[in-house]
Amino acid sequence: MSVPLPDTFRRRAVRAGEITINALTGGAGPPVLLLHGYPQTHVVWHRVAPVLAERHTVVMTDLRGYGDSDKPSGGTRHEAYSKRAMARDQLLVMRELGFERFAVAGHDRGGRVAHRLALDDPAAVSALAVLDIVPTLHAFRHADADFGRGYYHWFFLAAPDGVPERLLADEAVFWIRTHVQARHHGGAPFDPGALEEYVRCFSDPATIHASCEDYRAAATIDLEHDARDAAHGHRVTAPLLALWGRHSFVGRSYRVLDVWRGYAELVDGRPLPADHHLPEEAPQETAEALLAFFAAA
Repeated sequence: MSVPLPDTFRRRAVRAGEITINALTGGAGPPVLLLHGYPQTHVVWHRVAPVLAERHTVVMTDLRGYGDSDKPSGGTRHEAYSKRAMARDQLLVMRELGFERFAVAGHDRGGRVAHRLALDDPAAVSALAVLDIVPTLHAFRHADADFGRGYYHWFFLAAPDGVPERLLADEAVFWIRTHVQARHHGGAPFDPGALEEYVRCFSDPATIHASCEDYRAAATIDLEHDARDAAHGHRVTAPLLALWGRHSFVGRSYRVLDVWRGYAELVDGRPLPADHHLPEEAPQETAEALLAFFAAA
């Protein structure tokens, strides 16, 4: 990997049920799990994790289907990439590492996995931080033309019959660089080594397919799970911190705290001076916000 992390971080291949998850661990103190988004890997946290590791045991993973984690078949209903299945992986990883209860922070897709983890296994999650998202169910139920333009990739990547896989197969470099740069506004620039790592991982056809399955699950089986929770009044009980980019689509389009208060009992948060990629664009502000939240939770 071309993005260096301090020697305190150790890479581990952790068995989670029938698959293996790529993980890095470092630091000492109360455990914190960090989850990345699309189309990235754990490297998204490379500027934040060392700061958190001064006070916490930090675990960073590649979600199933991403980075150097396993990429199982999606199944007929994309169930292998439901957020429930992806969250279960992370719970098993933390248990394998010796942590029964921990805080979790997720950016983008990782925030959706973290949200599902807090719903399905509330006893395991001491605090939940979600970065630049609103709940999937809310996003789809309130989708309009602006959403379609801003989040067109949700629909493109969820298309059936291998269409996005075929179109992306020969354009991985263009897609990664264009996709992430389009959602950057001010703040720190991307580390060139981080971009190279995202391209390396996404150049694997198995990763392209798995990530499309992630989006197909979001538009189908995840909505079923989320609607069932909403119908039964099932909400996140752990303290929840929502952070979002002042310049992001989320920041421009939603009353973020009001939205999350419909899905969680204890909600706080604020915008940060960035677009979508908070851990890379505003790493100091992100780390400080997370440290303060975890200390108080």
